[in-house]
Amino acid sequence: MTDARRAVGVLGGMGPAATIDFMAKVLLHSQAAQGDAGREQDNVRLIVDSNPAVPDRNAAVAGTGPSPGPALAAMAQGLARAGATFLVMPCNAAHAFAADVIAATPLPFVHLIEETVHAVRRDHAHVRRVGVLAVAATADARLYERALEPLDFTAIVPTGAARERFMEGVWAIKAGRLDSGRAIVAESARALVAAGADLVIAGCTEVPLVLDSDDLSVPLIDATDVLARRTVAYARGEALPQR
Repeated sequence: MTDARRAVGVLGGMGPAATIDFMAKVLLHSQAAQGDAGREQDNVRLIVDSNPAVPDRNAAVAGTGPSPGPALAAMAQGLARAGATFLVMPCNAAHAFAADVIAATPLPFVHLIEETVHAVRRDHAHVRRVGVLAVAATADARLYERALEPLDFTAIVPTGAARERFMEGVWAIKAGRLDSGRAIVAESARALVAAGADLVIAGCTEVPLVLDSDDLSVPLIDATDVLARRTVAYARGEALPQR
């Protein structure tokens, strides 16, 4: 049975569909953890602030727009007041501003990038070249590179025109144009494989909305799913990450 004290605070809305995808995956893994004897009341409690008005992370990292840090800090504080006992943020790019979230409350923060890289190391230790489908903010902040390189992985991320093309796909997905977004994202993923990636991380939470492991010739790691699995484990009593 879920520990009632482990209510999960979700900083969401970046974008809204990705937050809903995360919530659905939490429910899926929560039900799986319970087995046949599970009850509705035993599922993980989520307290969600789905706020699409958070300033654009790409513009902020590029220095052309305001920082989302204050908005994220305010969301974290609101979730803490609402009863959350730890925080998650199903947006890769927003982790460029994770320090603002961590500083805003005393609550443990489950770091999406770190959890994903840990999953790669645990399940694919033989892999050395890791492709990352990352938007401009995630790539420019080197979020995955800084987590992968100390573990002797080489990160391959879209650059130049390839990044601009991938961003077109992400914006299409955010706008609800899933078919066109899927075609572009799949093209971007295959380009990473062609560049030598032995594995691809869906390092943008819009990617799993249109792409799955059957679309590639190498393993695809869904960072949203990794975070959902770990969220359920922490909510059910596993020791939380230390601040």
